[in-house]
Amino acid sequence: MSSLFEDDSHTPLPERLRPKNLSEVVGQPHILSYNNGILTRMLSKKRLSSIILWGPPGCGKTTIARLLADEVGFYFEPVSAVASGVADLRKIFDAARKRKSMGENTLLFVDEIHRFNRAQQDVLLPYIEDGTVVLIGATTENPSFELNGALLSRCQIFILNRLDDEALETLLQKAESYMKRALPLTDKAREALLHMADADGRYLLMMAEELFGLDKPIDDKELSAFIQKRRPLYDKAQEGHYNLMSALHKSLRGSDADAALYWFCRMVDAGEDPRYIARRLTRFASEDIGLADPTALTFAIASWQTYERLGSPEGELALAQLVLYLGTAPKSNSGYMAFGEAMRTAKETGSLMPPKHILNAPTKFMKEIGYGEGYEYDHNTKEGFSGQSYFPEGVERKSFYHPIERGFEREIKKRLEYWSELRKTKKGEIK
Repeated sequence: MSSLFEDDSHTPLPERLRPKNLSEVVGQPHILSYNNGILTRMLSKKRLSSIILWGPPGCGKTTIARLLADEVGFYFEPVSAVASGVADLRKIFDAARKRKSMGENTLLFVDEIHRFNRAQQDVLLPYIEDGTVVLIGATTENPSFELNGALLSRCQIFILNRLDDEALETLLQKAESYMKRALPLTDKAREALLHMADADGRYLLMMAEELFGLDKPIDDKELSAFIQKRRPLYDKAQEGHYNLMSALHKSLRGSDADAALYWFCRMVDAGEDPRYIARRLTRFASEDIGLADPTALTFAIASWQTYERLGSPEGELALAQLVLYLGTAPKSNSGYMAFGEAMRTAKETGSLMPPKHILNAPTKFMKEIGYGEGYEYDHNTKEGFSGQSYFPEGVERKSFYHPIERGFEREIKKRLEYWSELRKTKKGEIK
């Protein structure tokens, strides 16, 4: 392997290629072009209001913050929410006040601002309010979930795009121009490199920095051995976790087994706990399939138990089979809806007693006050169905469960309709 750099610089390649002005930033034309009204107006007046930059890693959040400070001539004060606390912030605010007294404004850049807890976020508010600092916060997490409402109300939110292949290719070309040589990759290997980066421009340039040191070109298979694929962006406690599960759940509900299997594999590949997936799939079997296929719940429990006994990776096949089963099963939420309606009625009716005729009467006194009186033993009737009311006295019979014409519920619907007509007959209600 030859010398990594033609000069003796130890500065990482991503830092050396950091854009010098906003026009050099790739992949974010929707907020950086001069057609964007809000940002254009701010920059034209050489002022900034507080901003939250929301986007995935390596899309240019830090770079954009630095360049915005340069555009308006503000002092750039960067901090990391991971490494800084309230004491650090107060020192920054004191220094910012001194600068302001001398006519210089301060741009406070808080990287990973979602890592600040609520109290730390609240500390920022008065200093943003009185203009001591202009805040630019960078986050990979949904601001709606991670940031205080009071903080959000004082900031413009700009959503940054994932870097697509075109933007990543532009970065590689810039790197090649800077290094004055082409990356030693075949066409397939170059394409694979873009996929490995998974939209992270910084990670792409870090990989390119390693590859520039190779003496001879390599193909895609050699590339996989040379560079570890970037693990997909996925935080099991944050929005990505819920987004992928939502995609899996809705794909199953829409009976798209292929899409559901894709989202399942995305979650497994990202390191999600298969037990969590199994739990959610079991819930789906109950909520979205129900009695349209009564075996779905049994299949779900069996698949979950299979995973518990085999572990990863063998047990994940059982969960994949469950995904396919649930995706191709008939769907019904009739049981789910019936449960909700029955629960509302139960809460409304309070502590009403069951009707006396269905209560057991183990004592003489209970018989005397009517317990068990008039009860018909269903098995002693011709149809095995007495048609009696089992709701509390004073509560009209209600129909909560309405099976649909799909799967096994088609048969259940026939039974309920038969019993309904029989109930009317026994009450002499047939006209």
